[in-house]
Amino acid sequence: MKHCATLLLCLFASVAGAAGDTLRIKQLQRCGDLPDARRPQWCLRSEGLGPQMPAVWLGDAQLPQADIERQGDNLKLTLHSTAQRSAPLWIEAAGRKSNPVWLSRQDSHVLAAGPGEVAKNMDGLTTYLDLVSLLIEEKHDGRKEAQRIADKFGAKVVGAIPPLNVYQLRLPVHDLVQRDAMILRMGSEVSVDAVIVEESAPERAEEGDGLSRQAMDQADEWAANRFMDALYFYQRRIPASKVAVQSIRVGVIERDVDFDAPGFIGYRGACAKGNTCLYGRDGNRADSHGSHVAGILAAQGKGVEGGFLPGLGNSSPGFEVIVERNSDAGITANIAASVNLVEDGVRVLNWSWGIHRVGAKNVAGDEVDSLVRSGLAMSGYEELLEEFFLWLRAEHPDVVVINSAGNGASWSGTDEYRLPSSFITEQLLVVGGHQRSDKAVPVEDPQHVRKRRSSNIDMRVDVSAAACIRPAGAKKPHCGTSYATPLVSATVAAMLSINPALTPEQVRMLLRRSALTLGTEQDFEAMDAEDLTAPILPSERGGRLNHPDLGRSARLDMQRALDLAVQSLDRVR
Repeated sequence: MKHCATLLLCLFASVAGAAGDTLRIKQLQRCGDLPDARRPQWCLRSEGLGPQMPAVWLGDAQLPQADIERQGDNLKLTLHSTAQRSAPLWIEAAGRKSNPVWLSRQDSHVLAAGPGEVAKNMDGLTTYLDLVSLLIEEKHDGRKEAQRIADKFGAKVVGAIPPLNVYQLRLPVHDLVQRDAMILRMGSEVSVDAVIVEESAPERAEEGDGLSRQAMDQADEWAANRFMDALYFYQRRIPASKVAVQSIRVGVIERDVDFDAPGFIGYRGACAKGNTCLYGRDGNRADSHGSHVAGILAAQGKGVEGGFLPGLGNSSPGFEVIVERNSDAGITANIAASVNLVEDGVRVLNWSWGIHRVGAKNVAGDEVDSLVRSGLAMSGYEELLEEFFLWLRAEHPDVVVINSAGNGASWSGTDEYRLPSSFITEQLLVVGGHQRSDKAVPVEDPQHVRKRRSSNIDMRVDVSAAACIRPAGAKKPHCGTSYATPLVSATVAAMLSINPALTPEQVRMLLRRSALTLGTEQDFEAMDAEDLTAPILPSERGGRLNHPDLGRSARLDMQRALDLAVQSLDRVR
């Protein structure tokens, strides 16, 4: 494959000779009776299958033909054996192999509403009409209690996130008045902690203004975070120091990836141990949000022509990047997918998403108009997210969730404005966005970059990273904290491969200690909304009270973060 000029050129350039390579998995999700774990079924929608009955592979085992039903390009898979674990799944037909997707044998699955099962609420937002989820108090048997409530109200249990005691019900209602009345009655049940109402407002690929410069160089943007320096460091230092690096599994909550793009065309069928592996559903747009985010992590190419993890080269232990959304059921599906991925061994979760409450104000006093949800939905989401992080702390304290700060020019740390970045927990890292300034100063200079005006701000933001990427042929860059977040996720995955014993708190500490700076000194207080991240503290600069970095915002230094991860090994030996 020819090397492209930039990562995004690799993602968007046409592929010569790939016309016959059309076998794709477009969708894979649980179907049938979701709560029934005895005969779990998955519905697979493919493209380019051809007339032959395909071979379906789950991990290194081929599924029996008796467990596969075909109707056109759609397959229904029935998995009987409890010995079959979560694994990548792909199909093979006439010598062609599809993109691999991740099939999770965990129990968290929710339904998305169809076109006729939504309505417009008073805020003008699309809301689910007859599908809601109940968060049951932990002292109760959630499954039995959800069934009891469903029987009482003539509803049906259709989905669940069992580790969080969340159960999805289909209500016998026909309009929002009936729905809201039933929600009120269900919410008054002693065992119900919260009722979660799903709203699916349009999701934008990026927010905010673009760069002031007409041209943008990808290498220059990522140089602000020492992208290439980090690749060089890993490739040279790891073999020299004989660090026993370990494979890390990364979860990316996104819809799909365009496997026709050259950056992803090499991901077919089984993935050899020691390589970077990418699992995800195939999409039709190389400029989709999921393709951008996954590309920064895992696109194949050299240097800035590809993603960070494949760029680690022969020193890499191999990384598994799983792009998964569970279903299109909004935030509830995001959490269901996250729970499954964590139970499947994911150490790093990339959440390039977030929501604002209707009426939230930005720093200029204007209403935020991006990714807004009603107060009713936000209250349910807040309870759901709180339960998720409580479960994470109790059952999986080594998992790190890395979340975009958002692009509403608002505050990330106030729950009436923004979720999930407002949660205060060691297992949640929040990422803001910066862009290259027009000043010809060294990369170490705080003026080398400037805060993006659209990036959400405040003390809750832990670190910032380059927010802009440039698709080939595009008139302007694509920018947003969504694209800064996977730079941090990739760095954290590499850090954990060096020292898997690092806790989320230690990861944050190392990111902050290694950080470059941006902006002016803020004296540890927000002035005119100029701060982007929590200010650098003396403890993050060796206790030096006169250090020039103090009070400035933190900018990701990928190379130095890896260096500190190597040094951390000496402290635990």
